[in-house]
Amino acid sequence: MTTGGSTKHSYTVPCPGVFRDAVEALARRRRVNVGDLARSIMLLVPPEAIAAHPDPGEPAAGDREVVVVKSGPAEGRPWRRKPRLQVRLPPGCEIKQIRRALALVLALDEGRLEVRTVEASAAPAAPQPNEELERLRTIVSVLSFDPLPDGVRSREDALHVLGFPPRAVPDQRALRAKFRMLAMIHHPDGPQGSHQRMSQLNAAMEMLRR
Repeated sequence: MTTGGSTKHSYTVPCPGVFRDAVEALARRRRVNVGDLARSIMLLVPPEAIAAHPDPGEPAAGDREVVVVKSGPAEGRPWRRKPRLQVRLPPGCEIKQIRRALALVLALDEGRLEVRTVEASAAPAAPQPNEELERLRTIVSVLSFDPLPDGVRSREDALHVLGFPPRAVPDQRALRAKFRMLAMIHHPDGPQGSHQRMSQLNAAMEMLRR
């Protein structure tokens, strides 16, 4: 199928059920399809910033939905399968890239991230030696969370600080991986360090380990 001169491919994107529900609810509110949400991020956000955003990942072992088989030898029988999103995008996209793009859309919609625009100069500027540093700062700004005024007081606060979707149930491996990545950015000894963010990261980890 072609739309506007470009071939589209249908991707099956396995993801946690709560994440799938949140994405579909946002698409309904905005009166668009899920592919439009992912495409908006892929067009506007640098690929490295998308790659740096946490991947919501595959659904947990017990996270399954029951559907009725509509055709074939098993027609009419119930089938337990992983929650998933069907997304139409151009060929060549990676499943993790699509999940991360949709996670960015949710974070923006929920106010956990903000878009910062930069006024363009009249003439394109020549590349500067510190261009890579500025690119890294852009990634850091995408990953940075706004510190909670009252600190980490609930499980929802802890999930927000570590960049997980609301009501997510990350396992210990996912928690450690997310903490290590964010701690490298926010540790007070680093150039982008923040005592307040690092303190809330530690508090979030302590709460989610319980």
